[in-house]
Amino acid sequence: MLRDITLGQYYQTESIIHELDSRVKLSGTLLFIFSLFFFKNPVGYVIAALFLCVVIRLSKVPFKYMVRGMKSILILLLMTVFFNLFLTQGSPIFKIWKITVTWEGLSLAITMAVRLTMLIIGSSIMTLTTTPNNLTDGMEKGLRPLKIFKVPVHEVAMMMSIALRFIPILLEETDKIMKAQLARGADFESGNLIKRAKAMVPLLVPLFISAFRRANDLAMAMEARCYRGGDGRTKMKPLIYKKKDYYAYLFLLIYMVVSITLGRLEVFNIIPAA
Repeated sequence: MLRDITLGQYYQTESIIHELDSRVKLSGTLLFIFSLFFFKNPVGYVIAALFLCVVIRLSKVPFKYMVRGMKSILILLLMTVFFNLFLTQGSPIFKIWKITVTWEGLSLAITMAVRLTMLIIGSSIMTLTTTPNNLTDGMEKGLRPLKIFKVPVHEVAMMMSIALRFIPILLEETDKIMKAQLARGADFESGNLIKRAKAMVPLLVPLFISAFRRANDLAMAMEARCYRGGDGRTKMKPLIYKKKDYYAYLFLLIYMVVSITLGRLEVFNIIPAA
């Protein structure tokens, strides 16, 4: 289960998406996520799915590798579908005892499931095709206007990048600790919910100790190298827009216009109103 989490990991390969400026990928990810909340009919989600398929194809990241990351949110996805399906009022489809399934609940459950799936896959593409250093530089460049309001942009970007980078490291550490505890006779699966929670204590305590130790080692390493933040620092590989980056922005703009325009037309709405 832990190895199925792909968020925060980088997939090494050569592709057009990997070569794009990190600012393009950050902007594209944010705009894609925002577009998912503007659709009012299935056409918008079909266009978003086609756009996502094209990007995945261009990234050369195996689709199975991305879908594997969905296993970690399967419980959350099922809970979202369940609550929206059975707790939404509207025009009834059928009724079982005191539980009524409505057209509005069915529509909302499908919409939330599709939206959450696309959101996770879209975010994974950004981290899978962008190195932590480029991600930090892109965040810093994108948040630069906030310096007017005295926001520590470089520090915020660095913290976000380190947090993403630590996800696969901590997952690997968790897997090692779990295997060590299992070799010592620990049982994480049998018993009721309370017993399982108590069984996680031998796993969580060394994990937190390891996380604090890694954070302290990182801080000491940065201090030993005289790291003093973003003021006056130069970049070994500065971010410079290229022709393909502008083409990517144009492709993104076309997607936003077409998807939101067609995705908000009531004529494509197949779900009956309440």
